[in-house]
Amino acid sequence: MAGTLYLCATPIGNLDDITFRVVETLKNADLIAAEDTRHSIKLLNHFHIKTKMTSYHEYNKYDKAKFLVNQMLEGKNVALVTDAGTPGISDPGEELVRQCHEAGIRVTALPGACALINALIVSGRPTRRFCFEAFLPHDKKERRKILDQLKDETRTIILYEAPHHLEKTLKELRESLGNRKMTLCRELTKKHESVYLTTIENLIEEMKTCPPRGECVLIIEGRSFQELEKESRESFLQMPLDEHMAIYLDQGYSRKEAMKMTAKDRGVSKREIYQELLKKES
Repeated sequence: MAGTLYLCATPIGNLDDITFRVVETLKNADLIAAEDTRHSIKLLNHFHIKTKMTSYHEYNKYDKAKFLVNQMLEGKNVALVTDAGTPGISDPGEELVRQCHEAGIRVTALPGACALINALIVSGRPTRRFCFEAFLPHDKKERRKILDQLKDETRTIILYEAPHHLEKTLKELRESLGNRKMTLCRELTKKHESVYLTTIENLIEEMKTCPPRGECVLIIEGRSFQELEKESRESFLQMPLDEHMAIYLDQGYSRKEAMKMTAKDRGVSKREIYQELLKKES
């Protein structure tokens, strides 16, 4: 029988956050695949885990995943750990999971610490709907594309950022999103954990005299539906009525249906649209 891939969540700061199940799984696995073996050895030593480790990271993820899959096909159980938190989220673990599914290997997750979830639930921002972008890409065009997409995002936005890049990222966010309410979470689960409710502009100003330390999670308030609807209505009101009607007529809607949808867009009654069209046609 083939072995199993265990996705093992490890602490993001406080070693006491590891679960009994993860410790037992790491002890009993045939092999531990670690993002950085130098980092993970400290965790293994702390819990007296002697299981053999191998490196699995962004730069070897394709070939090493094939090796690990072959190990599991031979019946070995592999535990995957990231430097901190839950593997497979914003790290190379997703490639190994993909190859395991293609090979018919069982994949199971052992829950535990996850920085984005910890930050979200303490942020004081809406938690029912959220989107996670991890670190923004370094490529300028791709970065700009994502920022443009986030401009009208109504869900709470979660980003990761390193302290030395934070000021630049905040300025880009202010340019794209405006001055949104946000929460800065730092050093989660550690001794100097901080959760700071602020705005993008205020944080930029405060960073001039008090630059942050430690990895940061940014929780940014999404746009309200009311604000988007107001902007949409204003843009439609600036559009000539016949052009507005043409949008729906060109999609195959009947004249009656087009009038109804145009009236809704502009926040007026269908009768007003009808009367206005009569004036234009007379």
